[in-house]
Amino acid sequence: MSETTAVDGGAIRLTRLPSGLTVVTERMDRVETVSFGAYVATGTRHELAEENGISHFLEHMAFKGTQRRNAAAIAEEIEAVGGHMNAYTAREQTAFYIKALKEDLGLAVDVIGDILSHSSFDPAEVERERGVILQEIGQANDTPDDIIFDHFQEAAYPAQPMGRPVLGTEERIRATRRETLMGYMHRHYTTSNTVVAAAGNLHHEAVLDLVQRHFADFPTTAAPQALPGLYHGGEFREPRDLDQVHIVLGFPAVGYGDPEFYPVMLLSTLLGGGMSSRLFQEVREKRGLVYSIYSFTAPYMDSGLFAIYAGTGESEAAELMPVTLAELQKVQAEVSEAELARARAQVKAGLLMSLESTGSRCEQLARQLQVFGRVIPTAETVARIEAVTIADIERAAVRLFRAAPTLAALGPAGHVPGLPAITGLLAA
Repeated sequence: MSETTAVDGGAIRLTRLPSGLTVVTERMDRVETVSFGAYVATGTRHELAEENGISHFLEHMAFKGTQRRNAAAIAEEIEAVGGHMNAYTAREQTAFYIKALKEDLGLAVDVIGDILSHSSFDPAEVERERGVILQEIGQANDTPDDIIFDHFQEAAYPAQPMGRPVLGTEERIRATRRETLMGYMHRHYTTSNTVVAAAGNLHHEAVLDLVQRHFADFPTTAAPQALPGLYHGGEFREPRDLDQVHIVLGFPAVGYGDPEFYPVMLLSTLLGGGMSSRLFQEVREKRGLVYSIYSFTAPYMDSGLFAIYAGTGESEAAELMPVTLAELQKVQAEVSEAELARARAQVKAGLLMSLESTGSRCEQLARQLQVFGRVIPTAETVARIEAVTIADIERAAVRLFRAAPTLAALGPAGHVPGLPAITGLLAA
């Protein structure tokens, strides 16, 4: 028997069905649209070595035909009502979602349920999509400020699922068989592993009825668990004849549940999160060494990464790295109230602005349930951001920037110092 609970004043309602499927909705009375999505807690880190890229391959194949619809019909039905359909694959999640007018919610649930429960994997479509993915891999390899992040990830997490590319490799995609795709989907796409979320002008009971009807054939078995992500750190370099060298320097960081999650988020914002950030001001505005420089965090269930990206000329790289490393040293002991206030405002504004999007609401609700097992009220998140102190930021910086670094450099990298030199400069 299912049980429904209300969250955050009642606009959000959560039901766990007897099948094991979790359904969460958020009613937004002042919009005319709805977003509906299925968020499956499987991604690159759940793949065996010989399966690398299969999660992304499945994301493509879901739209390529079911027992009731061919690939063209899936696209035509949604676009005929002005809707938008898309999907993405990440390291820990694969998502499928539709945004449509409120009166077309039934169609959205029908289509998502159909593609996840009744995909046909037509052999001709498998071969056609294999070619599309190989083109996507080729495009990524030809885009240095894209592929550099795959090299960085592999150096940070070598010889394990967490370090493998989301797209897979050309060799693995060529070797993936139709039966392998079907088997992986049956094992990993289950009610225990999936959150169905909807946000917009809707009623929870109506969504529940539609989900029970269109997800009735969804597998109910337990999904396999991912292997732990073990950060190692290391260095990747590839000389290429490019105008710029693309650099990613990173460190082991925190997972979603770590007490320093919010301090690390604010640290990233004040260090390299905008035009007023330290790195942007020092490296670009004062010295003109780069066009692009920024920092980011990549939290996972059990670990995380903090990284800085920069693209610079071959000769400028010699000055760029010492300047960047000096900022990493300074932030461990010199954070001002004005910087912290600015970072707080940016993070809070980003959170609150995202709540105006029905699609962002769906994704946020699903992620919170998969990571924390509960919906976290917005007021609670804002309170945690507000509670971060200067001491918290500096402590997080010490924790991150005194750990073993990872470096990836692509292009004319002759003036980029190696890991031993970087470690020495950070310890000085």
